[in-house]
Amino acid sequence: MRKLITKLQEIYRVKDLRHRILVTFLFVLVYRFGSFVVLPGIDTSSLSSLKDQTAEGLMGLLDMFSGGAFSNASIFALGIMPYISASIVVQLLTIAVPSFQKMQKDGDSGRKKMIQITRYLTVAILLLQGPSYLLNLSYQLREVGSALPEGWWFRVSSTIILCAGSMFVMWLGERITDKGVGNGISFIILVGIIARFPHAVVGEFASCLNESGGLIKLILEILGLFAVSCAAILLVQGVRKVPVQYAKQMVSGQRLGGARQYIPLKVNAANVMPIIFAQAIMFIPLALMPVLGNGDGSSSFFSMWRDNNSLVYNLIFAALIIVFTYFYVAIIINPTQMAEDMKRNNTFIPQVKPGTETAEYIDTIMSRITLPGAIFLAILAILPAIVRQFGVTTQFAQFFGGTSLLIVVGVVLDTLQQINSHLKMNGYDDLLESGHFRGRSSASVY
Repeated sequence: MRKLITKLQEIYRVKDLRHRILVTFLFVLVYRFGSFVVLPGIDTSSLSSLKDQTAEGLMGLLDMFSGGAFSNASIFALGIMPYISASIVVQLLTIAVPSFQKMQKDGDSGRKKMIQITRYLTVAILLLQGPSYLLNLSYQLREVGSALPEGWWFRVSSTIILCAGSMFVMWLGERITDKGVGNGISFIILVGIIARFPHAVVGEFASCLNESGGLIKLILEILGLFAVSCAAILLVQGVRKVPVQYAKQMVSGQRLGGARQYIPLKVNAANVMPIIFAQAIMFIPLALMPVLGNGDGSSSFFSMWRDNNSLVYNLIFAALIIVFTYFYVAIIINPTQMAEDMKRNNTFIPQVKPGTETAEYIDTIMSRITLPGAIFLAILAILPAIVRQFGVTTQFAQFFGGTSLLIVVGVVLDTLQQINSHLKMNGYDDLLESGHFRGRSSASVY
C-alpha cells in the first residue's frame, strides 16, 4: 500500500503526466455524459424494449462497446465501431490496391492521406448505419405501443445527429491520443466496457443470492474471472525469442560487443483483430434484418445469428477467428522483409544462412506459434457462451473472454507502459518493480 501511494505521488509530481491524466479524465467525462443524451423527439420511458433487445446476444455486445449509448438511443449510439470498421477496410486495401500501398510507404504524408480516407469512409458507413439504427429503433418502440416521430425531417436530422455524434467520439479518441494517456480510440472502447462492469457485477450478485449456494458460486466465478484475465495477459505478452548474432561490433552507431540479441515473435501477433474481423462478419445479418423486412428477427435464419449461445454460432465464430488470425498475421509479419533487414544490418540467426533460408526459418516459427495462439484466442472468444451454460448471467459472462477482456488487458497494459515511460524520463523508478512492461503499441483495435 505504501509503494502504491509513493507511485501515485511520483505520478502527481510529473507535471506533463499529471496534465495528460487530467485531460484524459475530462474527455472521458464528456464521452460518458454524451452517452445519456437521448436523440431529440424520443420518449425515454418507451426504450424498455430496446434495453431488453440489448440485454444479451450480439446486440448486448454492441451496447457494451458503446457504454450503454446504443440502448439509451443516445447521440453517441453508433459509437466508435464505424470508425474501426473503416480502419479495417483501409488496412485491407493497403494489401490489395497498389495506390494504397504507395501511400503506406510515403511516410507521414501518406499516413495523413490514409487517415483522411478513413474518416470519409467512416462518414459513408455512418450514413448507412444511421437509418438502419432508426429503423430497428422503430420496431422496438412499436412493441411497447410507442413510435418515432413521423416525417422525413426527423429521420434526416436524427441520422445527421448520429453521424455527428460518432465523429465527435472519434475526435475525442484522437485528442486523448495526442493530449492524454494511451491510445484514444482503444481507450474509448475500454471506458464503454468498464462502464457496464458494475451493473454486471450487481446483477450477478443478485442472481447468486437467489440460489442455494449462491455465495460459493459467486466466489468461484470471481476466481474464474481472475484466472481468465491472467490467461489473457499471458496471451497478450507471450513471445517466442529468436536469437540473432551481430556480425560486427558497431550497428547504427551503437557498440554491441558481439553480444547475442533476440527477435521477439509474438504468439498472438494479431492481438484482438481476428475477433474484430469475425464479429464484423457476424454482425452483417443483424444489420440486414431491418433492410430485409425482418426487424424482429423472427425467421429461423436470423434467430440463429442473434443467438450467440448456440453451438452452430460459436463453431462458426471460432473457425472465423482461426482463419482471420492466420490472415492478419500474414499481413503484418513479412518474413522476407525481416530477412532482408537482418542482412542489411549484418545480423544473422545462428546456424541459418542469411536470405531465403532465414525467411523460411522465420515463417516456419510463425506458423508453429500462430496455431496455438489462434486456438487460444478462439477459446477466449467463445468462453462467455461456455460459462453461460453454468448459469452465469449474460452481462457478467461477457467479461469472461472475447473482445472485451482482451481489449481491457491490452489497453491497460499499453496505458501503464506510457505512464511508466513518462516516469522514467523524469528520473523515477519503473512503475512496477520488475520494470518489464511489454505494452502493446498494437493494443489499438483498429
